[in-house]
Amino acid sequence: MRVSREQAAENRGKILHTAAQLFREKGFDGIGIADLMKKVGLTHGGFYGHFASKEDLMAQTCAYAVDELLEQGEAAHATTKGSKYKMFIARYLSTEHRDNPGSGCLMAALGIDAARQTPAIKQAFTQSFNRLLNAVMNLLPATKTEAAKRERATLVGAQVIARAVDDPKLSEEILRVVNKNLH
Repeated sequence: MRVSREQAAENRGKILHTAAQLFREKGFDGIGIADLMKKVGLTHGGFYGHFASKEDLMAQTCAYAVDELLEQGEAAHATTKGSKYKMFIARYLSTEHRDNPGSGCLMAALGIDAARQTPAIKQAFTQSFNRLLNAVMNLLPATKTEAAKRERATLVGAQVIARAVDDPKLSEEILRVVNKNLH
């Protein structure tokens, strides 16, 4: 049975959305195509109508996950008064973000995993990181130097370490200290 272009686009969106969530929760190698497609409610064979390979999906998911994060940020900024940068940092370095990697930042969830992937995945990850970094840098006052703005990328490392330690107090301290130092 053929599907309409609209249905195909909707199915592709579902695959990307679910893959982004599952990759951030389980890592790139933590979910297979069959399980992903089952979770989406589509057949395994239908995957190849949308993506050339799992590697293709992984690369496209990097861009999709950053798009999602940037859209969430824009929506939050539209309803918030005050410093958009401070609001972003507070949200990013929150325990809520720490505890929900599936809906959080691709960089914090998959940074270590991406380092072990193919050059194509590393390239997609790098491009996505640069997009996110530029978006964060655009929230900062123009008076800051380019180098000072780029230093703000340390928040990704803070989230990675906060998720990795098994001591809740230490984890919260890491988030709090980095948050304080980035203001």
